[in-house]
Amino acid sequence: MPLTGHLPNVLVYTRTTAYRHDSIPAARTALRELGEEEGFTVETSEDPAVFTDASLAGRGAVVFLSTSGEVLTEEGRAALQRWITDGGGFMGVHSAACTEYDWPYYGELLGARFGGHPAFQPGTVLVDDRSHPATAHLPARWEWSDEWYDFRTGPRRPGVRVLATVDETGYVGGGMGADHPLVWCKDSGAGRSFYTALGHADEAYSDPAFRRHLLGGLYWAAGTTD
Repeated sequence: MPLTGHLPNVLVYTRTTAYRHDSIPAARTALRELGEEEGFTVETSEDPAVFTDASLAGRGAVVFLSTSGEVLTEEGRAALQRWITDGGGFMGVHSAACTEYDWPYYGELLGARFGGHPAFQPGTVLVDDRSHPATAHLPARWEWSDEWYDFRTGPRRPGVRVLATVDETGYVGGGMGADHPLVWCKDSGAGRSFYTALGHADEAYSDPAFRRHLLGGLYWAAGTTD
């Protein structure tokens, strides 16, 4: 599926107040490189002061990239919620699901909250929806290694489009059973939200298929493609 449409400035936010992934520098580099290749600007930050109405205005998307813990001020929360409700695009990557546990809106925006994971290991991603730009390039069974996140409650419900799950029979320690979503998207007010649980290791961000996965999610969240 070709990606179309102009993607303007993207904010990539990587603040952590709990566990910090060693892959964050590689992930930031990957998104900057994707921006250079695709012609959009990527701004990276760990400063919660960037979340204001003025700063968010005109951005194509905000990415919470392996964030963790409480990473926003009350004023920043309000600004982000207004921006998304008015049509902004949000993408959460990996431990974005371990973020802002005390903010109910964020849990609804993301679709699920992290519950735990077994050791990093190989597994099989089952691509359920290959009509989405984040998954159209992937095989129906995608062999991948990651931390296979379990969620406190699965995201599958009306209004949530599940794109990929994981086959729990192919790795050790899964805790969600036969229906174990990993990648999904949803509308949020006039805006959009995309989440992928993948992306623990440095090497993920140099993998062409994973980079295309991120780019497709970003374009979809920004509303430049269906």
